[in-house]
Amino acid sequence: MRHSILRTAAAALIIGTACTALPAMAGTPPGVLIVGQSAEPKSLDPAVDTAVTDFRILTNIYNGLTHYKSGTLQPAPALATSWTISKNGLVYTFDLRKGVKFQDGTPFNAEAVKFNFDRMLDKNDPYHKLTGPFPLAFFFSDVDKVTVLGPYKVQFTLKKPYAPFLSNLAYPTGLIVSPTAVKKYGKNYGSHPVGTGPFEFVEWDRNNKVVLKRNPHYWNGEPALKTVIFRPITDTNTRVSELLSGGINVMFGVPPNSLRLFQNANFKTYQQVGPHVWFVILNEKDGPLKSKLVRQAMNYAVNKEAIVKNVLKGTATVANGPIAPAFAWAYDKNLKPYPYDPAKAKKLLAEAGYPHGFSTTFYVTQGGSGMLSPVEMGTAIQADLAKVGIKVKIETFEWNTFLSKVNAGLKGNVGMAEMAWMTNSPDTLPFLTLRTQAWPSKGGFNSGYYSNPEVDKLLEQARTSSNQAERAKLYKKVQVIVHNDAPWIFVANWKQNAVTTANVKDFKLQPSFFLLLHDVKKP
Repeated sequence: MRHSILRTAAAALIIGTACTALPAMAGTPPGVLIVGQSAEPKSLDPAVDTAVTDFRILTNIYNGLTHYKSGTLQPAPALATSWTISKNGLVYTFDLRKGVKFQDGTPFNAEAVKFNFDRMLDKNDPYHKLTGPFPLAFFFSDVDKVTVLGPYKVQFTLKKPYAPFLSNLAYPTGLIVSPTAVKKYGKNYGSHPVGTGPFEFVEWDRNNKVVLKRNPHYWNGEPALKTVIFRPITDTNTRVSELLSGGINVMFGVPPNSLRLFQNANFKTYQQVGPHVWFVILNEKDGPLKSKLVRQAMNYAVNKEAIVKNVLKGTATVANGPIAPAFAWAYDKNLKPYPYDPAKAKKLLAEAGYPHGFSTTFYVTQGGSGMLSPVEMGTAIQADLAKVGIKVKIETFEWNTFLSKVNAGLKGNVGMAEMAWMTNSPDTLPFLTLRTQAWPSKGGFNSGYYSNPEVDKLLEQARTSSNQAERAKLYKKVQVIVHNDAPWIFVANWKQNAVTTANVKDFKLQPSFFLLLHDVKKP
């Protein structure tokens, strides 16, 4: 019965907020929070998803063994209360939280943990093929086996030391699902999510809304919000209008030009530095960009300060390399970004044998998670490169089409492609996009075919070291080498933003880009 009431209330809200004639701040009922999302979820199975927009829903339904301590990227206890790590870094033993139940009543225990990781990692597990594929399973590819030591004690044995392991357990790919629900719904589990988190799934009305209700039995205390509704509103201007009219309460990634609309007492604005890198992939397989001098010239030719100031309105800083400044311990703050110097760019192009420039094609997306203002940024880059003789033809694509083209690898005269990554570890972005073993033909995302054996070696050493000071030295060496090799045009590190209506209390942006609603209130 309660589900029916919620569905009715939610439907009424959607119908009401679709009307553009609503007066400003029409409002939503107390205890009901409506989040405007830029995309429809792909799935509500955390082992299947890859998009931040999906993660914002999942992190309220599920818990992991660890979670990121609020305001940080440091892993802290969640469903695991404590752990020990063997001296050789290969064995992690976890003590699990007692008395926790999944939202369907299934007890949480060591068997449930084993079920989750066997489902994702064991190709012979009956639910592996049935509920997969699991595109981010590489986060746990170094797990050799998961062993149940007792009802509330579980052990992970790794094939080799892997420093980001605890951090990856806090990532959505490591969130724990109900074994009972997976067995019940099989390949349709992604439409029937069951976790141990602060909110329970109610319904998913495709292309309209996902509705959650508070979990009254949540192990960490009942949340204040009664209902949370995630609405996919793909058009940015429509999301802005909905927020202005009170049709939604929360919007992420507000365009810089629209932020001024919310500088009043009806709204609250938020900004938080996160691990974000916006860059242009350069094709080292074919054509002029095979030359390091050409790639360096392109970095000198693009006025990144102007892009950050004029296009992004100060909502980002200029990037200096492949690791975001949010990873303070691993980030090399002494490495200066390429300055805007078109004269030097022309000189380098002449040295490379291109005194009159060349022509190339630039893949630009129309939108996408973390892509900021991709068309405007692409156009600014095109104009700057034209000033040094590089004639750029822009081809634009819808986000998913864009990804399919870029992830397959740049070829022929396609010399450039925009990209942005938001990650949980300084290891993730360079490991997946800069290693020789990460070329598209080998299953990675190194779409520009960059290869430097020294970078490959340093990244492997950094992943297997358990000493953070040593890892920091290795990552800083990687940044210096990659900066000099210039496989990308390093453009921007975004300072994520969000706007809420003024009646939303205790809302926080997280550096992980996740959304944690347990403590949020809306009287």
